[in-house]
Amino acid sequence: MEQKIIVKRQPKSPVLAGFLSLFPGLGAIYNGQIYKGFSFIIIFAAMITLQEHGELQPFIGLILPAFVIYAIIDAVQTANRINLRSAGKEEVEEIKEEVPQVLKAGSIFWGLVLVALGVVFLLANFEVIDYGTILDFWPVAVIVIGVKLVVDYLTRKNNKRQGG
Repeated sequence: MEQKIIVKRQPKSPVLAGFLSLFPGLGAIYNGQIYKGFSFIIIFAAMITLQEHGELQPFIGLILPAFVIYAIIDAVQTANRINLRSAGKEEVEEIKEEVPQVLKAGSIFWGLVLVALGVVFLLANFEVIDYGTILDFWPVAVIVIGVKLVVDYLTRKNNKRQGG
């Protein structure tokens, strides 16, 4: 006769998750969503940094509180889902936080993208280039990522054709 080992998670406090989310990211980390939490922290820091650039106002000024409210609501709902699942009242798929397949690929592409972004923002901080110039060219990032995805798709399709 096999014994089943049942691991019970401690219930999460929705109030504490919401309170921690006043600084976006901490509520998600409290709920065990580490990647989401760090993503929220980075987005929040970027929006705070962009506050001093007049060209983006009032847009960033309006988006910032909306983002904080979203982070609070998301953390509270996630804590409630975790509690319902641990009580067995809700059949919900386990919240799995995995690195997206695109990032797991081991490609040098994403490393180069991060280095390029770091260099551009460093140059902007030292006023070698203007943040306004960066904002004028943001669609280039979308184009580069789109080209990368198309090339990856064609490479996979070609590999399947040769292998299959």
